[in-house]
Amino acid sequence: MAGAKVTCELHLEFPSHEVADKVHRSVVLDNQGYIVSKVDGSAIVARVEAESLRSLLHTMDDFMACVSVAEGVVKKKDA
Repeated sequence: MAGAKVTCELHLEFPSHEVADKVHRSVVLDNQGYIVSKVDGSAIVARVEAESLRSLLHTMDDFMACVSVAEGVVKKKDA
């Protein structure tokens, strides 16, 4: 099964478009080459594609950690 890929699409909902946009702008540069993402309403939609399940999980874990930190910073600044 040469060339097989594993793909996952994430829909991360936020309280508003503004929060989603701020979080997305905070993490988008780190995603280049690994994740394709965009803001859709109050959500970030991210598509991850990898050669193996292990690689996909590693990429998603890194992405979610970065999103979590960015969301925490945005919430503190907006409070």
